[in-house]
Amino acid sequence: MGASKGRVLLTGAGGFTGSFMRKELEAHDYEVLGLGRGQAAVDLRDGDAVRQVVRDARADYVVHLAAKAFVGHGCARDFYEVNLIGTRNLLEALAEDAHLPERILLASSANIYGNASEGVLDESTVARPANDYAVSKLAMEYMAGLWADRLPLVITRPFNYTGVGQPESFLIPKIVAHFRRKAEVIELGNLDVSRDFSDVRTVVETYRRLLETHEATGATVNVCSGTAYSLREVIALCEAQTGRRIRIEVNPDFVRANEVKMLRGNPDRLRGLIGAIQVRPLSQTIDWMLHA
Repeated sequence: MGASKGRVLLTGAGGFTGSFMRKELEAHDYEVLGLGRGQAAVDLRDGDAVRQVVRDARADYVVHLAAKAFVGHGCARDFYEVNLIGTRNLLEALAEDAHLPERILLASSANIYGNASEGVLDESTVARPANDYAVSKLAMEYMAGLWADRLPLVITRPFNYTGVGQPESFLIPKIVAHFRRKAEVIELGNLDVSRDFSDVRTVVETYRRLLETHEATGATVNVCSGTAYSLREVIALCEAQTGRRIRIEVNPDFVRANEVKMLRGNPDRLRGLIGAIQVRPLSQTIDWMLHA
């Protein structure tokens, strides 16, 4: 390990993405101060506690991943308290502190685009959030704009991504888990929903490279592969890799009223900022998950 490239304050460090983000940063010689489950536990809704953490951290970079992220989460209020107010507390603390980070990465979501399904979605696509999670993330983006003249912000809009360790409340881990335990039947919702899926390892590499890119300051950027897969195709990939068939039963309770039918992103702005990206095919990610 070489000399430290700087200290990174990482919120959500105990979560799915955060655990991979920590590994990515440490593998590239950053010192990581992690906040989250199993790390230093700080409630982002507590402004005084957040100010103390920021003061003590004197971070050179910030990666803000902490959020209520499961769209089907039952309490809408949590989305706004954590995703909006919690982020505001963090930005206020960073702006007040004497030590200014070089870059602050905020993870928003491609869910802000809502039910837009025509063509490929780029950053100029009009936002039409279709659920409270997406509304909270778009509100966070607008709120962050209030700090744009004082803080070196980069806002990412990640499309769907997956990998080993993602909870089974998300679709691909649920499907993979059924194949791993040789289940004969699986209950799903709308099989024709299509998503632009990335590998979590690609996503955290992308975040790190954005942190290292001065030109990313002030940018709002999609993080995506540019390729969409339907749930039928995901099932087919699992069947091909395991040699097992599974019976699909559509459960009406799993069909969301405001389901986003198609989310496929345009990664051109991202590539313009950080260069070529290693896009792992979904088949490779599923193979990793099946055999982890």
